[in-house]
Amino acid sequence: MSFSRVLQQRCLRLDCWREYSRHAPKRWSHNAALASKFRVVFLGRDEFSCLVLRELFEAKDVWEDIAIATQPDANVGRRGSTLSVSPLKLLGETLNLPVHTIPDKKPDFKRWKPPNPFTSPSSSLDPPPPNHLLITASFGRILTAAQLDLFPPIRRLNVHPSLLPSYRGPAPIQHTLINGEKESGVCVIQMLKKSQGIDAGAIWGLTEQPVPPNATFADLRDVLGMKGGRLLVSVLREMIEGKATPQPQPPADGLPFGPMISTGDALIEFSTMSAETITRRYRALSHQKPLFTHLSTAQTLQLHDLSPANTPTPALGYQPGSTIFSKATNSLLIRCAQDSVLSVLRVKPEGRRLMAARDWWNGLREVHRGKDVVLGSPSGFEIID
Repeated sequence: MSFSRVLQQRCLRLDCWREYSRHAPKRWSHNAALASKFRVVFLGRDEFSCLVLRELFEAKDVWEDIAIATQPDANVGRRGSTLSVSPLKLLGETLNLPVHTIPDKKPDFKRWKPPNPFTSPSSSLDPPPPNHLLITASFGRILTAAQLDLFPPIRRLNVHPSLLPSYRGPAPIQHTLINGEKESGVCVIQMLKKSQGIDAGAIWGLTEQPVPPNATFADLRDVLGMKGGRLLVSVLREMIEGKATPQPQPPADGLPFGPMISTGDALIEFSTMSAETITRRYRALSHQKPLFTHLSTAQTLQLHDLSPANTPTPALGYQPGSTIFSKATNSLLIRCAQDSVLSVLRVKPEGRRLMAARDWWNGLREVHRGKDVVLGSPSGFEIID
């Protein structure tokens, strides 16, 4: 077997970056110390980017000024009744940093330019100043080639919450939890143009992080956001000193991806998912999309506050989706794959309020008729005589 093939197989392990970087050619280097601190434009939107920015803000030895660019306020919810404000905007205002908003529509964003002094070099022949720095963290938009060209290639950095090249994509934390990974981490990488690959740039720094037991999305996000901010500051200090040297990423073949979360990711399949698998999915997605199954009316039933059941369930049928109400646990008990059982404390029928499992169960006409209840069958909700 060729050396390259052996190396590729080794890259399937979580320590792939270390293994690959030991043998890969050093195609990028950064040996010139900076004469001044960085002038930063920071692009982000959510709590992860806030945690990164907080660490950067405290490291005043690496920056001269910071400008923030984030999404505009938006009306969300039913009939636009709720105003959603970017957490990064609120933090920037608290820190007295200038905050700029990007266009709401993605086509309009392609024509957006960063604020001064990052708009353009003094002439088309001049390279961008070496202390101009672009940082993104959970920004949610792909920058155009023209926008990236306003900064030196080695001054385009992204803070990505995974051990790259695993979990490239917009939802690495969610998929790390869904897949039950034991190890995660955060990388500071060089941003490439879209044609060169998303999240595929050279790695300037990497920090590993064990996934805490029973971690939710917020738990892992907060740990990785804080560590990502500290890693970013460490990389910037090395850049200023002329000591930073990135490593190219190994191939991503065979490694997991972190695609955008869809409604389909929140659909529970009791016949193929164990109670533990469903619970991991709940911890990963419930902040974003509630898990749900279907009723016979084709309406959805959201499942909330769930966990694997550890109590004996002799009255529960063995067909996946078989459901009873347990007075002992005050919850629904649902049969799942691998002969496991899921406990659900609260549910939300479509078009109705969130309610205790007991209240929903007591309102089922089928229960009063003495019928067996099976959720999540191919036709939705079945009543068995």
